[in-house]
Amino acid sequence: MSRAQPQKWVTLLILFLLHLLHTSHADVGSAAQYPPPYLPTECYGSDSSQFPSSNLFAAAGDGIWDNGASCGRQYLVRCISAARTGTCVPDKTIQIRIVDYAGSVNSAPSAPATTMVLSQTAFGAIANSTAKSINIEFQQV
Repeated sequence: MSRAQPQKWVTLLILFLLHLLHTSHADVGSAAQYPPPYLPTECYGSDSSQFPSSNLFAAAGDGIWDNGASCGRQYLVRCISAARTGTCVPDKTIQIRIVDYAGSVNSAPSAPATTMVLSQTAFGAIANSTAKSINIEFQQV
């Protein structure tokens, strides 16, 4: 084997790893859920038109709140794990809209200090609704 052959494989491996890093834009965090009432919100006050018709929305935790700049942002969210096996709905990804700040929601979240607090509908779409919190993968769209 010539000296150029191992260098070729190393170069191909580096290019492949760079490709993987470039195409992966998702973050990992945690999510809880919260029940109604959902109004008023930090983002849009008492305007009920802020909620998507699907009821797939969330309140942003401190890590993504960004001093209110997260209002209106859309995220793809999926459950990746939980304390109890079988909690996540396999291969289910939803798109949510940020409408509130988790630190000031009107009803208590099922768990404190999470990345997102999902509406009951959103949480139930990706996980067993009896869970207190889940680990999520999320990506802004």
